[in-house]
Amino acid sequence: MILTLSIFIASLVVAYFLFVGFYPSFGGDLSKERQTEYASSEQFNNGKFENTKPVNMELSFFETLSLFRKFLFTKVENGRPKNDIAVNKIDSLSIANYASPTRFVWFGHSSFLIQMNHKNILLDPMFSPVPAPHNILGGKRFSAELPIEVQKLPKIDAVLISHDHYDHLDYESISILKDKVATFYTPLGVGVHLEAWGVSKENIIELDWWQETMFDDLKFICTPARHFSGRKFNNRQSTLWSSWVIQSDMENIFFSGDSGYDSHFKEIGEKYGPFNFAMLECGQYNEMWPEIHMFPEETAQAGLDLQANRIMPIHWGAFKLALHSWTDPVERVTKKAKALNLPIITPKIGEAFLLQDEIINNQDWWQ
Repeated sequence: MILTLSIFIASLVVAYFLFVGFYPSFGGDLSKERQTEYASSEQFNNGKFENTKPVNMELSFFETLSLFRKFLFTKVENGRPKNDIAVNKIDSLSIANYASPTRFVWFGHSSFLIQMNHKNILLDPMFSPVPAPHNILGGKRFSAELPIEVQKLPKIDAVLISHDHYDHLDYESISILKDKVATFYTPLGVGVHLEAWGVSKENIIELDWWQETMFDDLKFICTPARHFSGRKFNNRQSTLWSSWVIQSDMENIFFSGDSGYDSHFKEIGEKYGPFNFAMLECGQYNEMWPEIHMFPEETAQAGLDLQANRIMPIHWGAFKLALHSWTDPVERVTKKAKALNLPIITPKIGEAFLLQDEIINNQDWWQ
């Protein structure tokens, strides 16, 4: 029996390394030269990126398998919608010909199209049906369709990526998008994945926390988050994670990426706030990982810390990546935001809305 178990475990390990070594979705690995380049970052230490306050994410192979098994076999009431979510559709001409005030289209989870200052900007473009290295390794998207097929998107001026997890950085999406994107903006190290997928290094700008860069008449600022990174067991923390600030002469926007609640929200608010609008993660939380994802009540508090005039919960409505019901995030954050007198919007997936709109339809579409 011991011999059989040993052979089985050895086979799993060999299969894993073969899969990782030859399947492209895992992305690239940092070279020693790249690590040397990042040595000046305050977040980089002993070959890995770190949070300002320690977060323990060092799970062994078998601990990860145990967590995966619990996730697969724990029954969650209302864990997924009973039927596919209906999404609003938008066509490529509507996007290509748009030239009015700042407009947003949410694709579910953390993916957005922002049309701002006559530019098309994508945030964390994850358009595949499953947030995993292969479709058999995860649960499908809650909606059978997207607001627009990724192939039909027109020219994209900029893509901002928050970190390298599969539900935010997607190989299939990047493979389709790469030839129509002018510039990719990422935290330190994430460019190695894009390069492995055929994106030219000249089209990638990597930033450390608090670094700023101009994109024509817009300013992009890479700001802190409390999270982690890695696309396989042996490259955890090898790339940085971040939130983003997007500024024009008239508007100030915040995108959280993934983050646990901490003092960095207040620090960002004091340095760059107040914000017209903040897209804040609100989903995929659990008491087993409270440091790396916010509970809904913390999401609302983060909105206050940022001095946001209006918030929108994101990181929900598309995938089941935790053990809460699929509507729990939006119901709890809406209740807390109301208690804090904090304006909140909850548009449908695919529903285009303008930043300048005083009223955005907040019907409880998830019910």
